[in-house]
This record gives sequence, C-alpha cells and structure tokens, in this order.
Amino acid sequence: MDGGSRLVEWALQKACEDHQTRQRRPRFGELVQIDGSPHDWFEGRRAKCCFLVFIDDATSKIVTARFEETETTFGYMRCVQEHIETYGRPLSYYSDRHSIFKTTRKDCFDGVFKETQLHRALKELDIELICAHSPQAKGRVERANNTLQNRLVKEMRLRGISSIEAANAYLR
Repeated sequence: MDGGSRLVEWALQKACEDHQTRQRRPRFGELVQIDGSPHDWFEGRRAKCCFLVFIDDATSKIVTARFEETETTFGYMRCVQEHIETYGRPLSYYSDRHSIFKTTRKDCFDGVFKETQLHRALKELDIELICAHSPQAKGRVERANNTLQNRLVKEMRLRGISSIEAANAYLR
C-alpha cells in the first residue's frame, strides 16, 4: 500500500470515528424526530412559510406534517396534538435547539435554564424532549426535509396548490 492510499484509509477511519451513526430505536413510536423547514414551498405563488414534520425514528415514516406561517410553539403544539391523537403518546421527541424547545435564559435558580412552554407541555404528557447538538444528529428528519423541498414543491405546483390551507388538506 502506498502512502497516498494509507492516508485516504486513515482519513476515512477517522471520519467514521468522529461521526458515529446513532442506532435507530427498535420500535415504532419510541422516538420521533421533529423539525421545521422554512422554505419557498409555493415557489412564489404565496409568501414563504414553514413545514413542520415529525418522523418516526425506527421506520423513517412521516407520522405528522403540516404547513404553518412560521415555526412557532403553537404550530408544534398542533402537530403534537395531531400526532398523539393518531398514534398515541411517543416516549421521546428529538429536536434541534431552537428557542421553541430550549431556552437560553439564565434568570433562574442554580444556573438551570427555565423550560419553554412546549417543553413544559411535553413534561406534563410524560414525553421526553431530547435536543440534538447538531443537524447531523437528526439526520432522518433533515434528509426528509431535503427530499420534500424537491418533490413536494413540484407535486403542489402540478396540483395548483398555492395556500397553506390547501396544502394541509392535500397532506391528509
């Protein structure tokens, strides 16, 4: 083996060590990855909006999705309600560190951050909220958003969908 191929082999091995893939949860409903994707979903036929998507970690199935004007606490609460009514209560939601999920305020006891409204609601429902440290950690939902930004946009154009209400009706 020459020096160049050893260097490539070492770099690949190092990359694998640095970015270990998290194992999927073994059963449907144990962990649901959630994310919002602000995008020009209607290709200029209306203002940009946000697509909220919930994906089961075990199966990569989209379990809940809806369009909202922006990524808000109430939008996620609507999705959580729809998800629980359809599939029951998951053990955990896996999100990014958006301020909807994780507060950055330090005005509380012992330096512990106060909870957000959504986090408090999930606690009352006995649903764990896990906040990822990087977008790569929630890879399934991130890849789904990329695919949907390509395919769903085209599908809605073909169907003449140009409003959030019509898009949400189409999703069902």
